[in-house]
Amino acid sequence: MTEAPSEELGPVGVPLATVARDWTRIGLTGFGGPPAHIVLLRRLMVERRRWMDAQEFEDANAACGLLPGPGSTQLAIFCAYRVGGPLGAIIGGLGFVLPAVALVLLLSVVFFGHAPPLWIRGAGAGAGAAVAAVAVDAALSLLVPSYHRVREKRARLARWSAYLVAAAAAAALIGPYLVLVLIGCGLVELALQRRPVLAPGLHWAPLAALAPRAVAVGGLGALSWTAFKVGALAYGGGFVIVPLMQGDAVHTYHWMTNAEFLNAVALGQVTPGPVTATVAAVGYAAHGLTGGLLAAAVAFVPSFSFILIGGQRFRRLRESSNARAFLDGAGPAAIGAILGAAIPLTGALRETWQFGVLAAAAIALLALRRSVVETLLAAGAIGVVLALAGAPMA
Repeated sequence: MTEAPSEELGPVGVPLATVARDWTRIGLTGFGGPPAHIVLLRRLMVERRRWMDAQEFEDANAACGLLPGPGSTQLAIFCAYRVGGPLGAIIGGLGFVLPAVALVLLLSVVFFGHAPPLWIRGAGAGAGAAVAAVAVDAALSLLVPSYHRVREKRARLARWSAYLVAAAAAAALIGPYLVLVLIGCGLVELALQRRPVLAPGLHWAPLAALAPRAVAVGGLGALSWTAFKVGALAYGGGFVIVPLMQGDAVHTYHWMTNAEFLNAVALGQVTPGPVTATVAAVGYAAHGLTGGLLAAAVAFVPSFSFILIGGQRFRRLRESSNARAFLDGAGPAAIGAILGAAIPLTGALRETWQFGVLAAAAIALLALRRSVVETLLAAGAIGVVLALAGAPMA
């Protein structure tokens, strides 16, 4: 008799205290973004504890890559679900997410206070100046493997390029509506690969109509919509949340200045845990601690929901041709969005010395292959020195 795939079996039955301890440890030590999170989770699940085999972990990681929202967060929640059931998913997921949210909110109080010390302003201006280089580095790390997957297929390569350019332009020019471009690219590719494509009654037009009305004012409803886009509609995860947030946070609702937004992105990059926790800084700037907690909750609830509702069906998602086809369009669009985000991020710089920091960060990341955390901390240190030396602050 053939044994059922391991992910169709019940949870391993690990004590919830163990889940809380191990996942919180990753949440506290997971510097470096999604790649570091995946390495830490694999080390825990496959190598140390042997709660999953290597193939199951690879399939789970691939399935999370087919979902919108923060992929490494969803993988962390799924791994906790796999060993502790639904309650384990909640406890492990919170252990992974909450340290980053708490740290971002704590730092937001310092950085976005009414009169932050000069050295704090310098650190923020320095680290913020490097953010555009981080965006380019993140996009290039995704661009090369994505290109190699389609380079032998001329028609697919042409569409891949079109999705990339369309989303890059959208991120640079129409940030608040970028999510519609990401979804549109996915649906176009799905339509081209699978005809007929949409089941009766499945329409995306109401989403386009809903967005302007739902966020007509910059209150908690607008903040919730921004956070929802980050958590439930961001294909590609990681840095793609930046262009999704910047248009709303800076240009549409004026919750933050460009300089403050750069600070928020830098905070999300240098803290451990999921980068999506950056949305808590945006929420704090918009509506204080209440806004920060609301934004974090709205952004992360979809990830918990995807796993709790569909965790048992991950193998089917991995094998779904429709999901794969949609991501063939939305995936390169997400990469283009990250590249396009570098333009407004660079345009947000105000002081001449910041462009020097940006150039140095680009060399450190792209030529010397230094880590993102190391580069941002160095940029922040340069900002502190220059601020104390009397350099102008944005």
